[in-house]
Amino acid sequence: MRILAVADEEAKYLYDYYQAGRLDEYDLILACGDLHRHYLEFLVTLAHCPVLYVHGNHDEDYDKYPPEGCECIDDRIVVYQGVRILGLGGSFRYRPGTHMFTERQMTWRIRKLWLSLLRHRGFDILVTHAPAYHINDMEDLPHRGFRCFVRLLEKYHPKYFIHGHIHRNYGVKIPRRTRFKDTTVINAFDYYAFDY
Repeated sequence: MRILAVADEEAKYLYDYYQAGRLDEYDLILACGDLHRHYLEFLVTLAHCPVLYVHGNHDEDYDKYPPEGCECIDDRIVVYQGVRILGLGGSFRYRPGTHMFTERQMTWRIRKLWLSLLRHRGFDILVTHAPAYHINDMEDLPHRGFRCFVRLLEKYHPKYFIHGHIHRNYGVKIPRRTRFKDTTVINAFDYYAFDY
């Protein structure tokens, strides 16, 4: 399965400079937040494959105007072509906001999924907006990762962990793809394509 992951910034290559057929190779698009709804609608229309998304910390308008044709996977497991995908949007709370959470709040969101995690016997891909603590995150509060994500990775050993929120233009040492134990971690900023 060919998967396109997108986050944080509308990719000029896919949007402004789009050429016919450029999205034909993808079987699934995973959107990790902070993208304009019109961009996601454009992708789902031209790619002819599902767009599954989680909320970013700046996606408050999605609550009133969700991206049409796309599916929100926040706080649930979706199975697509046999691949179990868990979505947990939002970032660390650094100001009031609908899609910002404390460590305790994010932990509680995960705890409420215990029955679904049991029924699905875990998950294969974790899709979030924020990174995990000390895995591609930063030290400042707005870009800090969640410790509970680390615990999820250690317990369920998913094949992939896809996140956004950490813009690659924040610094030259921002990794695109790393490894944490059995999991490949991908920063989906702009866009990143991979094969599952």
